[in-house]
Amino acid sequence: MPELPEVEALSHDLAARLTGRAVARLDIVALAALKTFDPAPGALSGLFVDSVSRHGKFLDIAVDDLHLVVHLARAGWVRWRDELPDIPPRPGKNPLAARLCLDDSSGLDFTEAGTRKSLALYVVRSPTDVPGISRLGPDPLDEEFTLEALTAILAGSGRTQIKGILRDQSVIAGIGNAYSDEILHVAKMSPFKPAAMPAEEVARLYDAIGATLREAVTRSDGLAAADLKHEKKSGLRVHGRAGETCPVCGDTVREVSFADSALQYCPTCQTGGRPLADRRLSRLLR
Repeated sequence: MPELPEVEALSHDLAARLTGRAVARLDIVALAALKTFDPAPGALSGLFVDSVSRHGKFLDIAVDDLHLVVHLARAGWVRWRDELPDIPPRPGKNPLAARLCLDDSSGLDFTEAGTRKSLALYVVRSPTDVPGISRLGPDPLDEEFTLEALTAILAGSGRTQIKGILRDQSVIAGIGNAYSDEILHVAKMSPFKPAAMPAEEVARLYDAIGATLREAVTRSDGLAAADLKHEKKSGLRVHGRAGETCPVCGDTVREVSFADSALQYCPTCQTGGRPLADRRLSRLLR
């Protein structure tokens, strides 16, 4: 799933490609992907792109007084095309969900792999008209996300596990499964650790959030959409690397599996050398 660093890089890449360009039309191929009906997709035709920005994991393409907001979900992506086919796309068994056509026959394809379709598009007058955006917590790269802000978040979360706190978009925006694993590895914390923790551990977690995300944003900056997936995978230390060697201590990276996801961690770095056998049975807190 694209997370904050990749969506940030996508917004920069697309801003350079789209800003000042005129929209010819928005073709909706997967009808279930469009979550709004007013304004209609046709309202974008003939308008000019003002900017491209990010809200958490949401892409926001501002088109005059309207916004095309996209959430790529787990398997969605964006593909730039210098030359689009003359014939509009038709619904079918293909990954194409929507196509944004510009007035010079270039444009964007929004695609989604797999059978579980969760990619979502919204044509709205304000980004806050999108329920997922209106519920977002603070952005961890904003100046307002201070150590004091994180302290208050954790203090109000009690014994909720820190992995869940980091992934909850209504608490902190933009962090998903991959970067929560990476942050906790840098912070040397178990994913099952309760959110309520001493001040020195809060400070360590705060530093890990900022360092991990800013490093990932720096690595991704300037890359085209086609290169971002490979860059993300190559830059991860523990996420997706079960069975491999931890780059910090040399221990074997372990995994805990769930119904539809998995987390990865290093026992030596994060859990005092003790493996986490099962999320439901483990009582390991540190």
